Amino acid sequence: MIRLQLSPITTVQQAQAMLQTAINVEFGTLPPYLYAQLTILPGTNAPAAARLRSITHQEMIHLCLAANILNALGGSPKLQPPKYPGPLPGDIGHDGKVLTLHILPFGKPAMQQGMNIEIPVDPIEFPQLELAASPTKAVTIGQFYDALDAYLKTLPATAWQANRNQIDDKQFFPGQLFAVNNYADAHKAIQVIVSEGEGASTSPLDFSNELAHFYRFEEIFRNQVLTASDSPQGFSWGAPLGVDYAKVFPAIADPQVHDFSKEPAAARMAQDACNKAYSAMVDALNLALNGDAAQLGIAVRKMFDLRMAAIEALHAPLNDKHKVAGPAFIYKKI
Repeated sequence: MIRLQLSPITTVQQAQAMLQTAINVEFGTLPPYLYAQLTILPGTNAPAAARLRSITHQEMIHLCLAANILNALGGSPKLQPPKYPGPLPGDIGHDGKVLTLHILPFGKPAMQQGMNIEIPVDPIEFPQLELAASPTKAVTIGQFYDALDAYLKTLPATAWQANRNQIDDKQFFPGQLFAVNNYADAHKAIQVIVSEGEGASTSPLDFSNELAHFYRFEEIFRNQVLTASDSPQGFSWGAPLGVDYAKVFPAIADPQVHDFSKEPAAARMAQDACNKAYSAMVDALNLALNGDAAQLGIAVRKMFDLRMAAIEALHAPLNDKHKVAGPAFIYKKI
């Protein structure tokens, strides 16, 4: 799971700041995860693509749930698009070192990066699985949320503002998203976020008996299905997943820092369309998370526009005819 620096929480304002950090982290994972997903060639790598789609969908749900908690505490969520390469908000890291994230096309490096982001404090070692020693100097987002949950539990009922700028499953992600109006709702939301990211301490499964994000990335990285077995851990690495890393668009890494001014007009136009859709999506989401419910539909349409623009970009060769560029996820105020 994502690693964040942990500070003692003694005030509602500090809890609001921690929730804003969590929102920024959840949002910051989306461009790297989406880039990996979008750069898979159509009609190939179906199991990997399905796993990446489920992860990105759940990260969006986590973002909304964290925003719901912040709104219920009287705060005002604000998406802050990060720059890549660069650290995610909260100084994610391993062994006390900040993790620099990149936007990478589908491949083993992108899957390893996903594992680095989502790693639990104590990854479960299954038969055949080899992992580096567990980090000791940083804290996981699970521990981060545990500390937040412990503080929220102490708040009186009057600290919660029911029905304030909430997004629920009637608006977004049917059956998966819910409003936060009190501590019980906030506790449930935190359990969902932590469980889906890192699983349980003794199981790779989340609360709905699905593999947590870290282990889904690991399945793709290893090209093996994590299967229930009679091993002491309850699971073993089994049949091939069916990953073919050759079936990928020849997309460049880190398109945010690429100089598109010298590229063909079609590539420049595609990037402009990607940035315009991404910026409009961010603006609409910011309004939606702060009570303008009508903006949620606009945000969803802009997500579709971004996907269409990304497809155009991935089919527009650069001067190096063997390379293309997916969306750079550059925010420009409209």
